[in-house]
Parts: sequence; C-alpha cells; structure tokens
Amino acid sequence: MEPGVKQYLIRIVNTLSLGLLWMAASSTAGIMYELGIVKEHFTTGNFLFYAGFVISLFFYLRWVIRLWRKPIDFEQP
Repeated sequence: MEPGVKQYLIRIVNTLSLGLLWMAASSTAGIMYELGIVKEHFTTGNFLFYAGFVISLFFYLRWVIRLWRKPIDFEQP
C-alpha cells in the first residue's frame, strides 16, 4: 500500500476509535452512573460531569483539527 494512502487510513481509524472511546466513556458516566441526569436539583456530580464533558470534547476536537491540518504527501515514492 502506498505510504500516503496508509497515513490517510490511519488518520481515519485514529479519529473514529478515539471518538468512539470518548462517546462510550461519556455515555457510561452520564447514563449508567446517572451523572448526566438532573433529578430534583442540579448537584455537584452533575456539574462535574458536564464540565468534564465539555472540556474533554474541546480537547478531542482540538486534537482532531490538529491531526487533519497536517498535510499528507500522496506523491511520495
């Protein structure tokens, strides 16, 4: 397989796998441990969950943008 195509496919796999891992961790903490569910009032656990959710989303998107901004040289031998 050509090196440029291999780099491209590795980027796709890395982006999808880290995104699915992030979604699984967020949904597990939010649904299974009920940190994303506000019952009677907003608790400290809810606040920490949503703050961590937004911060981790920011860093994930930052990583994805930096990863995909790097050019891939498809013309290399």
